[in-house]
Amino acid sequence: MPENVFTYIIVGGGLAGASAIEGIREQDAAGTLLLIGDEKHLPYDRPPLSKKLWLGKKRVDEIFLHDAAFYRANHVELKLGVTVTRLDPFRKTVADDSGNEYHYGKLLLATGGRPRPLPVPGGELDGICYFRYLDDYEKVRAKAAPGRSVLVVGGGFIGSEMAAALCVNGLAVTMIFPEDSLCQLVFPPALSLAMRNYFLDKGIVILNGDKPVAISKRGEGFVTRTEKGREIGSDIVIVGIGIQPEVKLASSAGLKIENGIVVNEYLQTSYPGIYAAGDNAYFPCKALGKKMRAEHWDNALNQGKYAGRNMAGSVQPYDYLAYFFSDLFEFGYEAVGEVSSKLTVFADWQEENRKGVVYYLDRNKVRGVMLCDVWGQVDAARQLILKSEDVTEAGLRGAIR
Repeated sequence: MPENVFTYIIVGGGLAGASAIEGIREQDAAGTLLLIGDEKHLPYDRPPLSKKLWLGKKRVDEIFLHDAAFYRANHVELKLGVTVTRLDPFRKTVADDSGNEYHYGKLLLATGGRPRPLPVPGGELDGICYFRYLDDYEKVRAKAAPGRSVLVVGGGFIGSEMAAALCVNGLAVTMIFPEDSLCQLVFPPALSLAMRNYFLDKGIVILNGDKPVAISKRGEGFVTRTEKGREIGSDIVIVGIGIQPEVKLASSAGLKIENGIVVNEYLQTSYPGIYAAGDNAYFPCKALGKKMRAEHWDNALNQGKYAGRNMAGSVQPYDYLAYFFSDLFEFGYEAVGEVSSKLTVFADWQEENRKGVVYYLDRNKVRGVMLCDVWGQVDAARQLILKSEDVTEAGLRGAIR
């Protein structure tokens, strides 16, 4: 086959892209395959960056999804540290930032998401960390000596995980977020407030109901000014206020974009031969009866595999209901389905706000389940959602143990 012509090209070196390799090779052992990633690293697991690496439960060399031998054995050509800047769906080509052009038979866009920027003066200052990548972990780890101070902007998943991890490592942690309490969009009110108090008990300073309006440098550190007139000095500033799907390449090529790259149940985009999977894919979720994006590890893992299989000739609808997980000090949970505090919530606690099962209901049907310190029950929770039967609080009490 001519140089730079491939049966399959994967744009994106994250979990979805790496999983797609496995899906392709299940169906096609011989087709030529190129993976292009803009990070210099081999594809790696992202969750340990804010969890196990800080707790000493993993080393950096243990987070990589596969070693170099895996890619050689599967005849995958790797282009790492390379950014794709142009997609031409008519000529079936992509071009990188060095002007190299590659021709594809089938293309997967597994471009994930980019950290949402802080829209304030100084939000772009060198040294402010928008925490998402392995390079971010390594930079923060190099600065994160016990006794140093850190301001964490954001009270959602990443903000809460990073605040807990840095506190465990002996840093003086301050959090600031506009909501009333932690993970407020997901946790029911009582649990959200309990987690706020739990973090306070750990020594974390929490500035809820406030947000930065400007950041400036002071020596080697930063000064953050807030809407309520506070002035916060810190050695480190970490921003974790969510991500936005990376759709620039797809949008410039004319693919349909809504809340991400629009795909059908087979993960095909609006243009033949082009697929999308992972944090950037806006897909129909059969189990919940709606279109959605899912910014979770388990979704990227499975959606990548499904996309790879379908690129290689399978016709398999993506009907998997992914779960996600988090660890905040000694409090850990797994959750599946639609987990939103806007839904009706019933909590079946064994130990209030510490151990038990939280059910998220819509019109008497289970839409989501959060398992707090209850392990090995994700499948049982998933089945409750898939049954889509009318339930009562009495019927849910003790349904999952």
